[in-house]
Amino acid sequence: MSDGLPAYIGFAGLWRLELSGLEIARLGPMLEARLAADPANAEAMMDIATLSILTLIPENRAPAFAMQAKALELRQVFRIAAARQPPGLRVLAIASTGDMTALTHLDCLLEDSDVDLEMLYARADRPMPGQLPDHDLVFIVAGESAPNRPVLERIAQFTRDLRKPVLNRPEKILQLSRDSVSRMLRPVAGVSMPATVGVGRASLEQVSRVVLPVSAVLEDAAFPIIARPEDSQGGKDLAKIDTAAGLADYLSKTAGDGFFISRFIDYGGKDGQFRKYRVVMIDSRPFACHMAISSHWMIHYVNADMDQSAAKRNEEARFMAGFDAEFAVRHRHALAGIDRALGLDYYAIDCAETREGELLVFEADTAMLVHAMDPADLYPYKAPAMRKIFDAFRQMLEKRRAAAK
Repeated sequence: MSDGLPAYIGFAGLWRLELSGLEIARLGPMLEARLAADPANAEAMMDIATLSILTLIPENRAPAFAMQAKALELRQVFRIAAARQPPGLRVLAIASTGDMTALTHLDCLLEDSDVDLEMLYARADRPMPGQLPDHDLVFIVAGESAPNRPVLERIAQFTRDLRKPVLNRPEKILQLSRDSVSRMLRPVAGVSMPATVGVGRASLEQVSRVVLPVSAVLEDAAFPIIARPEDSQGGKDLAKIDTAAGLADYLSKTAGDGFFISRFIDYGGKDGQFRKYRVVMIDSRPFACHMAISSHWMIHYVNADMDQSAAKRNEEARFMAGFDAEFAVRHRHALAGIDRALGLDYYAIDCAETREGELLVFEADTAMLVHAMDPADLYPYKAPAMRKIFDAFRQMLEKRRAAAK
């Protein structure tokens, strides 16, 4: 292209360009110019949509999704070329539309690799293409969510007769709803995962008016509880609720007809800090992705102020350096049990440690963000840890290809 950018940039490429100093305010007009020169440029449409989602501005979401839909009316397959050519491996990634939480971002895992990605976007209302691009493996990157369930069911039907290996089978991804995961993991020794159940607004309103006890909707439960709307991601509208009156207040401020609720477990340390870990599982082996530390129980890496605290970063560095000999050994049986229960090739776990030493699992999903975008000056210890993850992922792909020959 005359602007020097790839024909299709994709999520990781756009994020990397932004971090390199090409601000969204400059990158956006460059993509818009591509579309002005060729109104049928589906790659430009998809990149514009992705860039809009990367701004994290809520008002940009609806136009971004409309742009995605327009692009997919023109084509379903988009190629992200390997950084190192010629490619040593070709992966057909079957995706869904949506925001950055809707799918596994293989382009983040395969940055600077020799793997060509063919992104095939599936839609519930459209047949899958009769002819597929050349590929060695199929990887299902569509994540579990209520909107994605019809898409995953279509993908499951489509992949049953494919001759090439299929990684992260859609049937397994369909089992990753919060309530389903809690049922599958509750029997696993060494794992603490409170039951999560889906409850309608009407039932919760009865609990808030003390017409029903909490135990009527969540077995053996009492306040405090955790509540979130169904399909909430990134902690949106997630709350700890201590009383029936607090539940009434929460419902008055939170939209939605269905909610997930679970019992709250206080996992704070003796120092008053909460620690949450993201562990990546690749071919049944655990890897450290990150550790977030906060004085608040609801932790996300972006709100834990890791950038501002050298002490927190030093602790995270120690965690990552000692992961294989310490955390992974301490929880080896729990992690192995989780892996057997879920049966996936690749996924991530957000977890903590209870005061009794068990692995407290918050979520297991294939669509958690795993990347190497953190600034090296603040996080010099992350590059080696992420390289271990990326190398293991590439090795797993090669292993699956070799096994199919």
